[in-house]
Amino acid sequence: MQRESFRPSEAVPVIPTPIWQETPPSPEEARRYCRNLARSHYENFIVATFLLPSALRQHFYNIYAYCRFSDDLGDESGEPQLALERLRQWEAELYACYQGRVRHPVFIALRETIDRFEIPIQPFADLLGAFQRDQVKNRYETYAELLDYCRYSANPVGRLVLYLGGYRDPERQLLSDYTCTALQLANHWQDIQMDLVRLNRIYLPLEDMQNFHYSEADLRAKHCDARFARLMQLEIGRARDLFHKGLRLTRLVESRLALDIELFGRCGLELLERIEAVKYDVFRHRPTVSKWARTKLLVSCWRSLRAGKYSS
Repeated sequence: MQRESFRPSEAVPVIPTPIWQETPPSPEEARRYCRNLARSHYENFIVATFLLPSALRQHFYNIYAYCRFSDDLGDESGEPQLALERLRQWEAELYACYQGRVRHPVFIALRETIDRFEIPIQPFADLLGAFQRDQVKNRYETYAELLDYCRYSANPVGRLVLYLGGYRDPERQLLSDYTCTALQLANHWQDIQMDLVRLNRIYLPLEDMQNFHYSEADLRAKHCDARFARLMQLEIGRARDLFHKGLRLTRLVESRLALDIELFGRCGLELLERIEAVKYDVFRHRPTVSKWARTKLLVSCWRSLRAGKYSS
């Protein structure tokens, strides 16, 4: 539902320049490309559950493929200037898609989703804006500044999911934003070490670090002490509160879509617990939600849904 920070994988093709093919694939080849992309990546959540209406499943894959590919252009291009160039090319392809000109398999499949659900361009463009921001801004002074980043890097994903369900109202969008922002934050806390070492990015608000007398030098030295624990308790508490607010959305959507939305939140809460379980030492242990844990959460959410028990 959010940028997971859609984490990189060796299976992700980092596209060369130009980012299209001379001979575009067929619609079925494009759909298969998106399905394979969605099924081949680790995420902290399940992209599409068995209960999701079959007519929606491919559209979920198409949305995911766009988000996944866009994020990898930002994170896997090797250096910021090249990433910016590729993201701008990808942005040009997005606008071409809305003009009926598609060449890349992601856009060929996505065009069907856009037409079917009358999705506006803004959520797709907002995501690219966030990934472009990543190339020029790698520190956030305050929590409010970080939330503004999540507004573009994460919240559009949830709104795209709502479009697939036929929902466009501000109330549902706000609840979705809570979950997506929380997922983004949880993934930042999961990947503190990876973001710093690989990408020279710190998403912990510098103001919070200063309040706990914890410096960037401490972060680079992997100091997991009482100061860092208190800092992480603050940030995890914020994310947990947002998850619980967002779970109210399950009461306001059709039941089969509710399962997927509930699972996004529950998997995120499970990730926060995994971070706590390693005593916040994300430097030496990268907490993850295993496939088995995600399956157990899926069964639990499904049983609650069948029993008519919605989250509060």
